[in-house]
Amino acid sequence: MQKFEYTADELRRLAKSALRQEVPASAFDFSLPSGRSDFDLNPDYCEDLSVPPRAAAVLIAVINYEKGARVLLTRRPENMASHPGQVAFPGGKVEKCDDSIVAAALREANEEVGLDPSLVDIVGYLDTYQTGSGFRITPVVGLVPSTYQLELDKREVDEAFEVPLEFLMTVENHQKHSRYWQGKNRAYYAMPYGDKFIWGATAGMLKNFYDRIYRD
Repeated sequence: MQKFEYTADELRRLAKSALRQEVPASAFDFSLPSGRSDFDLNPDYCEDLSVPPRAAAVLIAVINYEKGARVLLTRRPENMASHPGQVAFPGGKVEKCDDSIVAAALREANEEVGLDPSLVDIVGYLDTYQTGSGFRITPVVGLVPSTYQLELDKREVDEAFEVPLEFLMTVENHQKHSRYWQGKNRAYYAMPYGDKFIWGATAGMLKNFYDRIYRD
């Protein structure tokens, strides 16, 4: 079994060959299938194709600590209209003002948690991820120094926290849960960490991260 150090330096080295080094064509060409989706564990689910997906981007910010990298996550306020209280990466829709996927991910991270875009060293992209709510998400992976500072927009983010990269990239922590939704039992990935319940699309993208870089 291969042993990893789970440091930013090792991630940078592995990312050169394991991560996509260009934005996937499916980020904007919706005639192409998404690499991953909410439907991966639910093959019987019928996706609604009547409404085109909306392009979105998230930033997977990997914080560079000497003793081991950590991943920045947020928790949405309970009073939000969509996905209240859920754990998520900083991110959102690609807007007309964004000239690239990276620009969208960095803008959203700056707006939501006050992360300085100049601190983020982009090392690659994961596969696009299609959500059941109609978003085609491109996850952007970036390294951030441990000296970073945040200023949360409390309208969008109730809390920001870090999780050790090693925990998230350990297969034993990748659980499969299910719940009854819209008349059927639906399965999803979950990675509970302490009192934080990481699940759904966020856990699905982390599973893609693991599959691309840390799978034995």
